Amino acid sequence: MPMRFPGVGPPRAALLLRSEHLVLLLSAAAALAFWAAVPGFASGRNAANVLQNTLPLLALAIGQSFVLIGGGIDLSVTASIALASVVGASIMTGDGGPLAGHPMAVPAAVAAMLGVGGAMGGINGLSATRLGMPPFMVTLATLTAGGGLAVWYTKSQKIYELPDAFVGVSYGSVLGVPPAAVLVAALAVVAHVALSRTLFGRWLYASGMNPRAAEVSGVPVGRVTAASYVVSGLCAAIGAILYTSRLETGSPEIAPRILLDVIAACVIGGTSLFGGRGGVRRTAYGVLFIAVIDNGLNLMNLSNFAIMIVKGGVILLAALLDSARARAAGRA
Repeated sequence: MPMRFPGVGPPRAALLLRSEHLVLLLSAAAALAFWAAVPGFASGRNAANVLQNTLPLLALAIGQSFVLIGGGIDLSVTASIALASVVGASIMTGDGGPLAGHPMAVPAAVAAMLGVGGAMGGINGLSATRLGMPPFMVTLATLTAGGGLAVWYTKSQKIYELPDAFVGVSYGSVLGVPPAAVLVAALAVVAHVALSRTLFGRWLYASGMNPRAAEVSGVPVGRVTAASYVVSGLCAAIGAILYTSRLETGSPEIAPRILLDVIAACVIGGTSLFGGRGGVRRTAYGVLFIAVIDNGLNLMNLSNFAIMIVKGGVILLAALLDSARARAAGRA
């Protein structure tokens, strides 16, 4: 154990490494670099584009944070989005949907999308806790099965002619603010309160930190862990609502590459892959960082391959940073 003298604190580098606001500072540094190097990066139109791209990613990352804090991982996010998207769109589409033109079309479709997401999360949670299956394998299996089910359900066809009331989630306005922004902000507040102010939140952190010790202390680890997967599934459904309304299309191949961004945003923000650490504010910082990097690279007209390479490097650095934080926390 390192010796510390009175009045002498940890090194500044260690303090910065453990700082909750480190990623926010990195996001600001990246934005300044792109502002100087990429014409149009600082325009209002581009800022609105970044915000629009950030909203569904933040919703998904919040759900993933619950699972990671509980010591698991959810790889089935993209399948949940695709399945929820096509099920909801098929109900309310004006092109032969069973509720086409009905006043309850949009509420019923949204309820169905949330039901699909919750069901996917429930399957993951019960398989991981009741059957004792590794979360990686469980969610990989539901990723494959759910994605295949979405393709089978639509015969690989996209679903158009969605009601204006649903499309307005992304393109409408509530007192000058897009409804999508209001929805995600409300989700973030509820998630933050659930993690920081409720017994469920304390149980989830304890379960992720040391499940055996938590169980001995009376924490219902299995139920808490299963609930975290349901939360992730519901957040994936909200992501599906945002993507589907924005694209005005239900698709079995919607947001196919978002999974890495979701996990990277959580880990970069400080939600640990080892469980027991993280939070909504940190995840929001990670989402902002990913959005700035992604937008800046796209404006530089780099190829998709180059962007994927850079983002892969960022994810690797995030994993290394997470390990360094874990070691620093262990020495604290």
